[in-house]
This record gives sequence, C-alpha cells and structure tokens, in this order.
Amino acid sequence: MEKIRIYGGHELNGHIDISGAKNAALPLMTAAILTGEPLTLNRVPDLKDVGSLCAVLNKLGVKTAYDPASKRMTLDATNITSCVAPYELVSQMRASILVLGPLLARHGEAKVSLPGGCAIGSRPVDLHIDGLAQMGAEISLEDGYINAKAPAGGLKGAQIHFAKVSVGATENLLMAATLAKGTTVLFNAAREPEIVDLGECLIAMGADIQGLGTDKITIRGVSALKGITHAVVADRIEAGTFIMAAAMTGGTLTLNHADNRHIHYLLEPLHKAGVSLTENEAEHSITVKRVRDRLRGIDVMTEPYPGFPTDLQAQLMSMLTIAEGAGMVTETIFENRFMHAPELIRMGANITVHGSSALVRGVPMLKGADVMATDLRASVSLVLAGLVAKGATTVHRIYHLDRGYENIVEKLSGVGAKLERLKEEAA
Repeated sequence: MEKIRIYGGHELNGHIDISGAKNAALPLMTAAILTGEPLTLNRVPDLKDVGSLCAVLNKLGVKTAYDPASKRMTLDATNITSCVAPYELVSQMRASILVLGPLLARHGEAKVSLPGGCAIGSRPVDLHIDGLAQMGAEISLEDGYINAKAPAGGLKGAQIHFAKVSVGATENLLMAATLAKGTTVLFNAAREPEIVDLGECLIAMGADIQGLGTDKITIRGVSALKGITHAVVADRIEAGTFIMAAAMTGGTLTLNHADNRHIHYLLEPLHKAGVSLTENEAEHSITVKRVRDRLRGIDVMTEPYPGFPTDLQAQLMSMLTIAEGAGMVTETIFENRFMHAPELIRMGANITVHGSSALVRGVPMLKGADVMATDLRASVSLVLAGLVAKGATTVHRIYHLDRGYENIVEKLSGVGAKLERLKEEAA
C-alpha cells in the first residue's frame, strides 16, 4: 500500500493537461458489448477503474488492448463467451453494473453481481432493474446477483419515467434501448456531459437518439451497431479539482484540453470566492488565478447536472477551510459524503456538520497531519488541503485516489507543488 506526502506552501504556476474523463470512458467501454465490430477509444485515462472494468469485460470474452502512452484502447466484443460478471470483479467498482443493459440488448441474458465502489452511502440499482423490466426483461435477485433475461425477440421499447435523476440508470437504459424493438423514451434522464458523450458515440455507431443533454431522451431501436473510433470527453471533475488547487495555493495555472461549457457551474461561486477563470477557446484551455489575497466563504448546494456536482463537493469544502468568513456546503445527492470533514478537522479546519449540511468557518492556516482517505473525492480534498498546510501532510490509503486521478503527483509536481508517493511502512 502507498501514501502521498505533501509539503505545503507552494504556489502552482504553469500548465496541466486534463485527461479524458473516467466517468465517460467507463460507459463507453461497456458500449463495445453492443457491436460485433471493434470499438476504438482515444484519450482513455490510465486509471485503476479502467483496468478493473477491462477485467470484467475480459471475463465476458471482450478482447481489450490498451496503450497507456497514446491513451488508445481497442475493444472487440465479436465473441461474447460469458454473460456472467462475477462478484470478485464487479465488487471492485460500481460502474461494472453498466454491462447489464448492453448484455441484455445484444445477447438476451445477463448475470451481474450487485456492484461495489466508494463507501459514500446507499446507491441502489433499482432504477436500472425497473427500467429493464419495463422493456420486457425478466429479472430476479439471487445470492447477490442480478439475473436478467430478455423476452423472445429481444428487449422492447418503453416509456420510462425515472423516479429520481440517475446517471448510471440513464446510461444503462440508453445503451439497452439502442438495440430494442421500437422506441424508448427516458423521462427525467440525467443530462451530464458524459452521457452526451456516450450518446454521441452510440449515434456514430449507428444508433438513433434524440434529446441528448435534456431530461427527455428518445431512442429508436436499430438492428445492429458498428465499430468506430471515438475520443473521450475531457474530465470536468479533474479540471474542477485543479481549479480549486490553484485558487487555494495562488499562482497562475492553465488547464489544457479543458471545456469551459462543462464547468459553468463553477463560474459564479468561484467568482464570489475571488477566483478568476479565463477561457481560451482557440487553445481549448482555461487559466485560473486568485484575485483576492484571501478567498471569501461561499454557500454551495450539490445538485444533478447542470447544478454543482457532488464529485466536487469535498474539494470545495477543502477550499473553504482557508477562506475568509464562513461557507455552507449542502449535499443533496449522497448521504454519508462528509467523511473527509473529520480528516480536515485533524488539520485544523473548523467544520460543523449538521445532517446533510456542513458549516465551514475559514481559518488562517491548516497544519500538516496524517490523514486517511475514505473515498475517491475525499482523498483528493486532503491532497488539496496538504498543498496549503504548514509542514508535511501524509495522506494514507491513496488507492482511492488512483481510481480517478491520472498521474496526479506528476501533474502537481510539474507546476510547483512539493509532494511524493511513498510506500507504507510494514506494521
């Protein structure tokens, strides 16, 4: 097991290349199941989650080839040899549930373990199951597995109303509907850029989809999809993370390959906090600079896209710990997603949690400490805190970090941060 040690107090200046989005790459990888021709994806980040999903797909018979230097992945699902996604693989990563819809659509059956992932509260898959059942699938839950079988002739189009916005359910049913008989309409669908990216890839593969980026997506089923080459959209959460790193540390940081359209929810709150974001459309970059000597406290509530994302909530809380005045963070998406708060308090932060809200009163300076990562976004919030803390901060259990941030030590070191990856000492 490894840890990261950060030596705080250094400005960030220079350029960082934003990677392809993990949350787009994973559903795109599962879309390969829908066609018997090779699907090639460019800008696939070299992450633990990507490797974990490759293992699941390989178990199904999908051939995968990945070049970490070029970030190119080729997936060939010509011969699916199994429709079983086993517990020992699926339990490592929640996104594995996304093989369910494509397997049912193209192969008529699937047996998928209930998923694992970050321990940030209950995230049931009932919306996935209910939607597929409305498309005619027979589904049962036995011994921790989802057993699903399509009706004779394949899945059928349906009018599906999501009881709440769900990114994963929207992705699963969007893929399943591409090969269903008839028309499927998804109401109260998620609108994230990663879903638009998936939909655009499916359209290029031959799918008939309308309404991407809105809460009503219409899919007219086709008989088959073809293989194509598709580039993964930029990671807006990574971009947002580095924007807050620059805001906290000072200096001027330019983020290459960032898309300002996908982080518009940051513009108003960060402007209020005292941060300037300047877009260069020609160069596809965003330059970040703090325009106040000290950041100002702000209030933020997480919401489904296009609102403020839950995946940037921990990073924002870290930023507020050193802001002038107080700020309130309200989490509406996942319960139990304030597990980073006690670790930030160990570093001297003044945070009071009341149910789904956290009041953060800024302090002049954080102090380095040993802290423990509890999930992906919490882990990076502790790294951000370490960048501004006095002395050394050691973040333990960074395997969470490796699930979603590509080469973060190298990227931060390249713009002036002082940090290193170390082996944990044997007990």
